Amino acid sequence: MSPAAGYLAELFGLDGDVALITGGGGAVAEATALAYAKAGAAVALADVAVDAAERVAGLVRAAGGRALVLEMDVTREDSVRAGVERAVAELGRIDVLVNNAAVNVRKPPTELSHAEWARVIDVNVTGYFLCARTVGAHMLPRRAGRVINVASIMGFRGSPISPNLAYATSKGAVVNFTHALAGEWGPHGIRVNAVAPTYLRTPLTARLLDQPEVGARIAARTPMGRVGVPEDLAGAMLFLAAPASALVTGHVLAVDGGWLAW
Repeated sequence: MSPAAGYLAELFGLDGDVALITGGGGAVAEATALAYAKAGAAVALADVAVDAAERVAGLVRAAGGRALVLEMDVTREDSVRAGVERAVAELGRIDVLVNNAAVNVRKPPTELSHAEWARVIDVNVTGYFLCARTVGAHMLPRRAGRVINVASIMGFRGSPISPNLAYATSKGAVVNFTHALAGEWGPHGIRVNAVAPTYLRTPLTARLLDQPEVGARIAARTPMGRVGVPEDLAGAMLFLAAPASALVTGHVLAVDGGWLAW
C-alpha cells in the first residue's frame, strides 16, 4: 500500500465496522451502503420492503461487501428491537446507525389529512428516535458509535417548489433531534450528526423532477445549478462515519449545491 493509500485508509477506512441503514432499499441507502462496503464495512439494510433491500444487498455483495437484509418497520418498537438484535447477533455489533427511512405527502396544508400528517411524523421523526434509542443501548456500554440522520434542506426552511408542510416539519425536527442527541451522547463517546441534502433525483422524486419546469426552477435556485443525485451524498456519509470526523458531532452537513447559502 502506498503512503497516500495508507493515509486515506486511516482517515476514511471502515474495516471491521458494521453499519445499520434504515430505508435500506432506497436510492440514498444504496449509495451509502456501497460507499461503506467499499471502505470495508458490513452493512445491514433494514426496510419494510424486503425485496428492495435485497436488491441493494445484491449490489453490495457484487462489489465484494457483506450485506444482511432486515425486515423492519421503524414505527414499531418490537420490529426495531427484533431487527437490531438480529443485526447484532449475525454481524457482531453496530458501529454506525444511518437513520434514513422516510415518507412524504405533497399536498397543500388544507388538503393534508390528520392521518397523512401523523404518518409522516411517525416515520420521519419517531422512527429515528426508536432506532437511535434501540441501537444506542448497544453503543453506550461500549462508549463508541456514530449516528447519522438524514435531514433535508427543508429542515431549515420551507419549499418554494411544492407543498411539503409535514415533510419540512419532520426534517426540522430531525435537525434539532441531531443537536439534542449529540449533546446527550457526546460524553459517552457517541457522535451524532446529520446530512441535509437538496432535491435528489430518485424513483420517489421522479414524478416531481420529471416536470421540466420543476427541474429548471431547482437549478435556477441552486448556486451550483443542478439537481442532486444520491451518489452526491456518498462522500458526506462516509466522512461522518469515518475517523476523519472524529471530533465532529451535533453538525448538520448540507449537501445542497449552495441552496442554503442564499
